[in-house]
Amino acid sequence: MSLSPQKVRANERIRAAQIRLIGAAGEQFGIVTPQEGLTRAQEAGLDLVEVAGTTVPPVCRIMDLGKYLYTLGKKEKESRKKQKTIDIKEVKMTTKIDENDYQTKLRNARRFIERGDKVKLVVFFRGREIVYVDKGRKLVARFVQDLADIALVERNDGLEGKAIMLYLTRTAPVKKKEVVPASSTVTVPVSPSTPPAKTE
Repeated sequence: MSLSPQKVRANERIRAAQIRLIGAAGEQFGIVTPQEGLTRAQEAGLDLVEVAGTTVPPVCRIMDLGKYLYTLGKKEKESRKKQKTIDIKEVKMTTKIDENDYQTKLRNARRFIERGDKVKLVVFFRGREIVYVDKGRKLVARFVQDLADIALVERNDGLEGKAIMLYLTRTAPVKKKEVVPASSTVTVPVSPSTPPAKTE
């Protein structure tokens, strides 16, 4: 695990009583005091940098602190770029939604899921519509079914107040089993047994 540039200890900030010292060219100096390591670093016109603070004693190396911090910062940025941020996209509808609006919301939900986001479906009831909870549940079931090829229900909160809520997430791709075609099966014919030869 790489160190964050803000947590790097170097030069006078190294507080351990002893350190394991590595030179700028990778040479091993063994266990020395931080002062001895700092003196060697200063003689080389470089810094004494702690590169493994969790070991006992900590490992320190003679190097250019500026270059080291730049490298760490670059690695941290690259690591953040690789991390996929999953957003939760909310899709709202009522039991009175017409077919065109339903299909639009369904397409949006499909797009969100295909790009890796999660979808929070909210079917809410206005005023006296709460008496038609079954109609809301049927709408939710239809929505889940229409996305069943790419999504599954991650969490179903059910009816909360005047809304039915559930969360959909992308299904993991199923690896297809390799099917051996019937034509590739080789049948070896069994030859009839040869009768024993007669001895004359």
